Amino acid sequence: MATKVKHVKKKKLGNYPHTMVVFSISLALFVIGLFGLLLIHAGKLSEKVKESIEMQVYLDRNLTEVQLVRLQKTFAAKEYIAYTDNAAQVRFISKEEGAKAFLDETGEDFMAFLGDNPLRDAYVLRIDADHSGSPELKSIKLDLEEIDGVYEVQYVESLIESINSNIQKTSIVLLGFAIILVLVVVILINNTIKLALYSQRFLIRSMQLVGATSFFIQRPFLNRAAWQGVVSGMIAAALLYTLMQYAYYEVEELQLLRDEEQTYILMAALVVIGLIIGFMSSYRAIRKYLRLSLDELY
Repeated sequence: MATKVKHVKKKKLGNYPHTMVVFSISLALFVIGLFGLLLIHAGKLSEKVKESIEMQVYLDRNLTEVQLVRLQKTFAAKEYIAYTDNAAQVRFISKEEGAKAFLDETGEDFMAFLGDNPLRDAYVLRIDADHSGSPELKSIKLDLEEIDGVYEVQYVESLIESINSNIQKTSIVLLGFAIILVLVVVILINNTIKLALYSQRFLIRSMQLVGATSFFIQRPFLNRAAWQGVVSGMIAAALLYTLMQYAYYEVEELQLLRDEEQTYILMAALVVIGLIIGFMSSYRAIRKYLRLSLDELY
């Protein structure tokens, strides 16, 4: 009676449960991407807040139409003025409009009591985010007050200082969290790959015993690790993009904080990070097993 021979599948060099590795790396990169997306939106929100800073420039009385136009062009030419769709954010408010806005807001007609309109014509200037720091705003105020026809320049200084202080503190906290998160994810990916390669340590030793060079042994592991990093980065980027689109669909206000260029850079960075971390972690792990003695492998 013939004996049935059980077929044993030959184990290939570099063959380990890569699905688990890809899943783990993808999840870790997705967490990095999620936090990166938070930083992008936080930065965009900070920029929007800074761009909402306005200065009220009150004018001398009885200026002619020509003088008002000249002043508007002078303000628009300043480098610290914010632009939207190539239009300088300079808005004129006449003293009549100011009186009407006051009446609508308070319900009190001070003109009937005073018999005259004591308000002044004014320009409202929106300041560019790059010039929204407290020292810059003070310098801008002095610069505007030197212009002929300008009576006074005002802005809510205490509010601006509070906004800048809070934005600075928030940025420091988020940066600290980002550094810690990146370190944790790098350690996680490194340990995942080391555990995956742990099952290959005897196979690596067997190749050494038959005379295989270190490069020959490392090459399939490093190639696979690089591809795993790239695939994991692409999966993480796809998940991040899907989540982002869903968030934009559910909360339309988030569209105002959207930054396509930085988001695509972040997604490309996830692929590059996955490639580098996967390759380097695999390289370090293999080098470790190549140096271990037989007793240390157990």
